[in-house]
Amino acid sequence: MESIKIFTKSNCPRCVALKDIAQELMKEGLKVVNYDLDTVEGLSEAAYYSILSTPSIVIEDESENEIASWRGVLPSIQELKEVLLERRRC
Repeated sequence: MESIKIFTKSNCPRCVALKDIAQELMKEGLKVVNYDLDTVEGLSEAAYYSILSTPSIVIEDESENEIASWRGVLPSIQELKEVLLERRRC
């Protein structure tokens, strides 16, 4: 199953909307992990993925290969679902 990693900061106004989208995806049974860039762990994970701005999202497959990402932008929930749906068709 894919995992969705989200990268947020407390002072980011668009990150609130991303967290709402993440909650919706979790309700649908998807694995979502939030990394807070105000913490050392969050900064470390962001550095690994070359995340330089928030909000950012990285979708990975079961083997932790990056499928899709949005860095510094907030995609719609429809965009995220389309990527996941397309992945399952392959």
